[in-house]
Amino acid sequence: MKVALDTNVVLDLLLNRAPFADAATAIFHQIEAGEYPACVCATTITTLHYIAHKVVGDVAARQHIGQLLTLLELAPVDHTVIAHAIITRNGTDFRDGPLQVYSPQEWLNQPHH
Repeated sequence: MKVALDTNVVLDLLLNRAPFADAATAIFHQIEAGEYPACVCATTITTLHYIAHKVVGDVAARQHIGQLLTLLELAPVDHTVIAHAIITRNGTDFRDGPLQVYSPQEWLNQPHH
């Protein structure tokens, strides 16, 4: 199953945001291990750079984004790109849509990987 990662989950990892970083880290370990493909929307990259630039500086922000793009597919912003599910901490933002929505912890507890 291909999964899309919401910006907040990626930021939890990059900025080590407690208490959410542990779940985000576990998800990225699964992606690195090749358990499932994952993507982020193109707009996530610009948001990540904007926030990371303020926290760690431009050079480090670009390095982090470069590393992310070796693991994740970059999806254009349209309604056909997300195949099955999204992992987000803002599930209410997606409750009326067609996607299966998981919190990071719900995703980690699923046996579908």
